[in-house]
Amino acid sequence: MTEFRPPLIEIRDATVFRGVTKVFDRLDLVLEQGRSTAILGPNGAGKTTLLKLLTRELYPVQRDGAYVRILGQARGDVWSLRTQLGIISSDLQYEYAGRASGLEVVLSGFYASVGVWGHQEYDASQQEMALVTLHELGIEDLAERRYETLSTGQQRRLLLGRALINQPESLLLDEPTSGLDLAATFSYLKTLRRLMLTGRTVVLVTHHIHEIPPEIERVVLLNAGKITADGHKHSVLSSQSLSSLFGESINLIESDGWYQATPA
Repeated sequence: MTEFRPPLIEIRDATVFRGVTKVFDRLDLVLEQGRSTAILGPNGAGKTTLLKLLTRELYPVQRDGAYVRILGQARGDVWSLRTQLGIISSDLQYEYAGRASGLEVVLSGFYASVGVWGHQEYDASQQEMALVTLHELGIEDLAERRYETLSTGQQRRLLLGRALINQPESLLLDEPTSGLDLAATFSYLKTLRRLMLTGRTVVLVTHHIHEIPPEIERVVLLNAGKITADGHKHSVLSSQSLSSLFGESINLIESDGWYQATPA
């Protein structure tokens, strides 16, 4: 008998406000475990609200049949699911404790804390796991350096290590290469590809076409709080669909599974 696996993310009939602004009106979206997905949209599409919905910072309007479930759970602290879902957001990067060392950043993933605090205890095996994670990401040289002194790319890699320390099956990433130069972007994307090839599910929320690795099969287009297209990447991504999505004439170029947009 096949073991039942709940959807990674299940949003049903969700109406969501930020302040007095209605961002989503009866939104439906289901993302399965085991299938990596990119959610693509311009600024103002609702991507930030969607992320806050998934991290339990926002909830949908209460009514029968309306819910947001993460791995089958409709309520509770999403960070308690960290052994199943690792979250790396732009908010976390900007808010993270600046004086923490690289090793402490990775260790803090065990408690899902922003920094390491006096009441937290880490045994030798956990410290060894953190060092191994730093090594696997190629950033062992950051172990003793303070977070606030690092480049954006180095900080992103440490936060990825923080998520990976719990060995989650899935990762939720918020514009992971934003602000990175080409070398740092290519290095980060290479790491993401390796993670997907070893079986991890990635949900990528972005407005950058070039961030979508070849291993991502499904693309959801989001605009003005509505899903305008959803399906296999090759059928969803086109010059026409992106021109409509971003309100600008776009020529889409594909090479070896990667996509890039140029002015049409």
